[in-house]
Amino acid sequence: MSNGATSSNRALLAKTADVSPSAQIGDGSSIWHLAQVREHAVLGPNCVVGRGAYIGTGVVMGQNCKVQNYALVYEPARLADGVFIGPAVVLTNDTYPRAITPEGEIKGTADWVPVGVTIAEGASIGARAVCVAPVAIGAWATVAAGAVVVADVPAHALVVGVPARRVGWVGKAGVPLTDSGEGSWVCPQTGEEYREQDGLLQKDRE
Repeated sequence: MSNGATSSNRALLAKTADVSPSAQIGDGSSIWHLAQVREHAVLGPNCVVGRGAYIGTGVVMGQNCKVQNYALVYEPARLADGVFIGPAVVLTNDTYPRAITPEGEIKGTADWVPVGVTIAEGASIGARAVCVAPVAIGAWATVAAGAVVVADVPAHALVVGVPARRVGWVGKAGVPLTDSGEGSWVCPQTGEEYREQDGLLQKDRE
């Protein structure tokens, strides 16, 4: 193929991608140039991993996820279905990072315990945002570009800044919701209605 990729009924893998034989790549997924997918990672169907992105050992991604160019998804991150990871996003995995032990020795795998970032269905992490593990990003939430997330983000929240703080709510379309008063919010694109209570947002009953 002219783009330097090999394809099959299962997945499309660029020739320069480094995909471990023990990784599980779902049908219809694409792993692009210079991306690395480590041992025992699991990617669901129809995922896209962009140029230069890194998927760590044992990371689990649901179906229809997009990891854009040069994003770093460190283990043991967990991404549900339909998660968007923007360009150069970092999902960390070390709460107290050090290269060496207090005795001055290089740290090995036995010297620290990785902690992960968990991202629920449909959530989006904007370009160059950093999620500092351990944090959980709720379903359909949006983390703005350049934000630094150091605390859990509720479902449908729109968070911005350093450290990230909630400035609004978003619906499934990703568009900021409009405040219609008395705790009610509506999506200007889809017309879906939501209700805010005790700092959380839920879709109104049908």
